[in-house]
Amino acid sequence: MIVTTTETVEGKKVGRYLGLVHGETIYGMNIIKDFFASITDVIGGRAGVYEDGLRKARDNALSEMEGNAVKLGADGIIGLKYDAEVISFAQGGHMLIYTVTGTAVKLS
Repeated sequence: MIVTTTETVEGKKVGRYLGLVHGETIYGMNIIKDFFASITDVIGGRAGVYEDGLRKARDNALSEMEGNAVKLGADGIIGLKYDAEVISFAQGGHMLIYTVTGTAVKLS
């Protein structure tokens, strides 16, 4: 499956547009607890625990989107868009919502 943020695929033509596809992941995090549990990850300006969480959320959302495209008979997704939002709760918990959307296509 070719997945690209561009509207074209070099060397290929879009034979058919099959429709919008998407994938979502909601990933729970407790930033305060995780921060103190992994304080060493923050040294140097990097937060490995959160980078791993974001990577897992992105990979899951992409996998779901690709699966939806395959169901439509697609062999490519163009115009990929990413979005990540964090919802915070009064108790200190956070939910990371990661979404991806694109257009499923049949390439020729």
